[in-house]
Amino acid sequence: MRALTPLLVGGHEFLPLVEGGKGVSATNHASAGAWAKAGGLGTVSAVNADSYDADGNVIPQIYHSGTRIGRHEELVRYAIDGAVEQVKRAFDIASDELRAGRGALNINVLWEMGGAQQVLQGVLSQTKGMLHGVTCGAGMPYKLSEIAAQHEVFYYPIISSGRAFRALWKRAYSKASEWLGAVVYEDPWLAGGHNGLSNAEDPRSPQDPYPRVKDLREVMREGGISDEVPIVMAGGVWFLREWEHWIDNPELGKIAFQFGTRPLLTQESPIPDVWKARLPELEEGDILLHKFSPTGFYSSAVRNTFLRSLEGRSERQIAFSTEAAGDHQFTLDVGVGRKTYFVTRDDLNRAREWHGAGFTEALKTPDNTLIFVGAEEKKMIRKDQTDCMGCLSHCAFSAWKDHGDHTTGYLVDPRSFCIQKTLQDIAHGADPEHELMFAGHSAYRFKQDPFYSNGFVPTVKQLMDRLQTGD
Repeated sequence: MRALTPLLVGGHEFLPLVEGGKGVSATNHASAGAWAKAGGLGTVSAVNADSYDADGNVIPQIYHSGTRIGRHEELVRYAIDGAVEQVKRAFDIASDELRAGRGALNINVLWEMGGAQQVLQGVLSQTKGMLHGVTCGAGMPYKLSEIAAQHEVFYYPIISSGRAFRALWKRAYSKASEWLGAVVYEDPWLAGGHNGLSNAEDPRSPQDPYPRVKDLREVMREGGISDEVPIVMAGGVWFLREWEHWIDNPELGKIAFQFGTRPLLTQESPIPDVWKARLPELEEGDILLHKFSPTGFYSSAVRNTFLRSLEGRSERQIAFSTEAAGDHQFTLDVGVGRKTYFVTRDDLNRAREWHGAGFTEALKTPDNTLIFVGAEEKKMIRKDQTDCMGCLSHCAFSAWKDHGDHTTGYLVDPRSFCIQKTLQDIAHGADPEHELMFAGHSAYRFKQDPFYSNGFVPTVKQLMDRLQTGD
């Protein structure tokens, strides 16, 4: 394994090892601070991060307003306060190294989270001198470069194709090119969390990342961007020896590697022990690339009871018509009360079978279909939709929008779920089998990697030392 050459960005020298910023409270000050202290680029998640009371206890994010707009405003305040607290604590952990220009700290923001620009402005204005930059994906963050330049921090856009970066560069980023820290290529088939698959790409046919990253570098060169500006390979990276041909490769220019899944299983990782215990049990194929997320993006998570329940909802689905037409000549007589829907003969029989199995309630979707769920599940879905706190810019599950008239204009979609609720729950001790458990598609390798044998859980420093050996 060839030695890794440190990167130099904005006067900070750090190893080309980047910590992935994992959503709601799955990456915090402890993990990010330790990562930066060990000489890498640590990433604090600024997505509704935790705040603490005077005794150091996590402050529950409870919403008091009777309106969605009011709850959204509460959420934005929670988000800013939490992220600022996490950045300050991470900086304290790694302050000696950071002040000496070694290691670096970024925050991670999802562009499609509710109030993203307001949160970003609020956090950056209160953490001056502590942050190296902002990593941002889940959408097309055109305003990212402008906000980063305003606060004199670097921006690290997350993209999944050269075409996406070209659009961002031409429209906005070329105007603030001096603050481009790196471009993060996130493999849309292998990365955990939300993925940037386009409509032209087949979720069942993964593509080799090398030619896609090579194409990204060519796009960057077309824009006059130096090869010294790194591309960060994210998604599917486990052993660096498997990527050795990428290092010091003139076709690719400077390359760094992001690790999102492996840092979950460290001593500093903030995820609960019950979640950590689940990771070494995963088998190949246990990660599902699905489209149940209320964001509308594909995402990758463990195919546990939570996801299987969502699969079941969509499988118990039939099309309907409000008038007799074509094959839809049969009146649906289960799950719909006094409402009249016409369905096919086969779908009528299926609906009766589901009703007999306890799935007695039919819920409409935006696609003129009905799904069948149990009575308690219907209550949960309706309550979660009613309790919406506006955590996304656009939410299919609740039809919330964080601007304008605050509605997407579409019917709520019961095939999805409240993502804020489940991510907060799993991060704070709920059974991961019954929550959305994001993970990259390499998570099964915990079980195979001898580094984790006999239940060993490394510190961040031990993990980073191990990564540099190629393993």
